[in-house]
Amino acid sequence: MEEKRVSDSRTLMTDLVLPPDTNSHGTIFGGRVMAYVDKIASITAMRHCRMPVVTASSDSFDFLAPIKLGEAVQLEAFVTWTHHTSMEIFCRIESEDLLTGERRLTGTSYLTFVALGEDGKPALVPTIVPETEEELWHFKTAADRRDTRLKRRKERIDSDRRHGR
Repeated sequence: MEEKRVSDSRTLMTDLVLPPDTNSHGTIFGGRVMAYVDKIASITAMRHCRMPVVTASSDSFDFLAPIKLGEAVQLEAFVTWTHHTSMEIFCRIESEDLLTGERRLTGTSYLTFVALGEDGKPALVPTIVPETEEELWHFKTAADRRDTRLKRRKERIDSDRRHGR
């Protein structure tokens, strides 16, 4: 299977935060940001493998600062690592004060997607080739995140079984 560069599937998305997007504090709903992240990560994963994908996990979602009404929210997502049928996607969320141009990091997230073949079953994905220092760092640290994910998943399944669920 062919290799693909991170830059081949890197995705950007920008939107304006309007009143229906905000809570009583005048900041964007966390769930709205999470929906943006899932959407951009899905696009990134499909660009990488050129197949349908499903979200397998959201490892982390760190809200670092609020995004206010009237600001722009910008998301950037890229494939950090691939396994046989899965892809880890990193998403960076920033806000921009459109009047001053000030930008700040407001959140980060790692998600895992699985590619689906025509039969609806997991399908092989191209390996990822990191190019920049940042991409290489995400790539080198991805195996540890995967191990943590698998351990957490096993613990949850075992706990459910112990409790008769």
